[in-house]
Amino acid sequence: MNYNADLFHVHKYCFPTSFDHGHSHRIIGVSSLGIRRGNTHVHCYRGVTTLDNGHVHNYGGETGPALHLPGGGHIHCYRGITTFEDGHRHAYEGTDFPSCS
Repeated sequence: MNYNADLFHVHKYCFPTSFDHGHSHRIIGVSSLGIRRGNTHVHCYRGVTTLDNGHVHNYGGETGPALHLPGGGHIHCYRGITTFEDGHRHAYEGTDFPSCS
């Protein structure tokens, strides 16, 4: 396996934020290409939440390292806090597996 070639992929992500200030948002996007971190890799991500309750929040960060799946492939974990807007912010946590409906 050519590890450098394995970095040329992205991940789609989709998950809800925490429920704060009477509402939640969705975080939906596509990560950057892989970035080598020792014997694994991570991805950068950033974007704007869905418009809910009349406003949006920005978010961004770096995924956790690759978590290999028993049947092959891998996923990454996302975790962070959105920007402060309209008097509050939201926490978020999710993986590459699309979970938005």
